[in-house]
Amino acid sequence: MLSAEPFEIKINQEILDDLSDRLASTRWPDELEGINWNQGANLDYMKELIDYWQNEYDWRRIEAELNKYSHFMAKIDDSHIHFIHEHGKGPDPTPIIITHGWPGSFFELYKLIPLLTDPGSYGGDPDTSFDVIIPSLPGYGFSDRPRKRGMGSLKHAAGLWAKLMTEELGYERFAAAGGDFGALVTQHLAESYPELLIGIHLTYIGVYFSTPQQSELSEAEKTYLQKIQQWTYSEGAYFMVHSTKPQSISYGLNDSPAGLAAWITEKFQTWTAKEELLGGISKDELLTNIMIYWVTQTISSSIRTYSEEMPGKLEPLPPVPAAFARFPEDINPPPREWVERRVNLKQWTEMPRGGHFAGLEEPELYADDIISFFRGVG
Repeated sequence: MLSAEPFEIKINQEILDDLSDRLASTRWPDELEGINWNQGANLDYMKELIDYWQNEYDWRRIEAELNKYSHFMAKIDDSHIHFIHEHGKGPDPTPIIITHGWPGSFFELYKLIPLLTDPGSYGGDPDTSFDVIIPSLPGYGFSDRPRKRGMGSLKHAAGLWAKLMTEELGYERFAAAGGDFGALVTQHLAESYPELLIGIHLTYIGVYFSTPQQSELSEAEKTYLQKIQQWTYSEGAYFMVHSTKPQSISYGLNDSPAGLAAWITEKFQTWTAKEELLGGISKDELLTNIMIYWVTQTISSSIRTYSEEMPGKLEPLPPVPAAFARFPEDINPPPREWVERRVNLKQWTEMPRGGHFAGLEEPELYADDIISFFRGVG
């Protein structure tokens, strides 16, 4: 057994004072008239957001809220990994590790914690509770920043998660879930450690450069691949920069809070449900996610993940039971038959609404789907 230490989020006041000074001295770019969000983060909205950040957002209040959960820091191999570990209130909770992606953080999953640890308080069955473990990926938030190539890969993270769950926390088998990079970590767990997994729950499948022949694809799959190609040209510039030249853009993002906020906010706007600005995610929630990058200076290490994890070949995983929740306004949500090529699909859910950041946008739908699946496979 390893020995995790309790961890408290407590940011030095000098960091917050420096942030305030930088926000006050923001040098704004110009913008074409009537362009709205079509060329990136909208100028009017960013001015509104930065003003709110400087004058109304209360990090100390948020910090206290975050510290109501049980945070820990564990040294696994050569990495210090931050994670939340909240025990379920039911008679026999199922352990589940849920992994975030980019530009998210452990915070994007925080609304799931009470829904999964205490479903009885939300009209659910207490017998379906979970022990919830939410780690910060290496190079994100309060986890260590990788120092060498390979340490920031999602496959490496999966190995750390396996040790965290078994050697550190003592679980013989566990459930795993995630979206975005978290979905890829979860698939790496299924690929490398199938014997440890009760099942996996995904909201995202990933992009694969090596795919079946066109003659083998359904019409829905052909349309899906065409949409991915179109998306790559219209929305994929960030992906190419992160994958090839992450260091160059890091100087500006690490130095300017307005620049960091614009880079992240545009993704929240583009990848969330369109009925409401940012999918209904509040300014406080958006800024808390941004703050985790700012106060830890992990934007550079986070975007390097893209250079560590290039798309591979679409191949079947070992037969670990899998569920997929398809949120309609996620990034290129896949057809069912595409997901079935990759995982041992036992549950498929067409969500009525929601986008890429399901844990913040639609936590009840997300939690209910997790509970429904693992009730049947636990």
